[in-house]
Amino acid sequence: MSTIHLHQRTTLTPEQYVRGLTDFGPGRSKLFGNSADEYLKVHRRSHTGADVTEGSGGIWERLHYDWSDLNRVVLTTTDSNVWGGASSHTYTFTRQPNGTTDIDVAVIREGKNLKGRMLAFVLGTIGRRVLERAFENSVKAIEARNAARQPAQSAA
Repeated sequence: MSTIHLHQRTTLTPEQYVRGLTDFGPGRSKLFGNSADEYLKVHRRSHTGADVTEGSGGIWERLHYDWSDLNRVVLTTTDSNVWGGASSHTYTFTRQPNGTTDIDVAVIREGKNLKGRMLAFVLGTIGRRVLERAFENSVKAIEARNAARQPAQSAA
């Protein structure tokens, strides 16, 4: 089992990041590279949770999303072709006095078969940088999408 801790500071509010994290529409892969549109299936969605299958590159997982507390969002793996046990993602948001937000993510990967155990080992060692880059890219993509949605500032 591997546990990877990631951190980013962003100009986004927790609500803005959670809106991106829980946008299961077409083009999700532009925000989250490991969530290819052809794998994406929303089984159920409510105001504070969802049951979603996603993945890419031959690896998929069914996740229970819980965003009932916008300061802590938990994605729990309920089924997968490689992940099992305690596999999850936990996003914790801390608002800073300067208007930024710290996002801390704990990714737990427990392989349920040989392929999963090997992937968990790789992610916990040399693969950590791949997860860091993917997280950085998702924050940047959601920041860019949010900026594009903001009304243009008029000159004073």
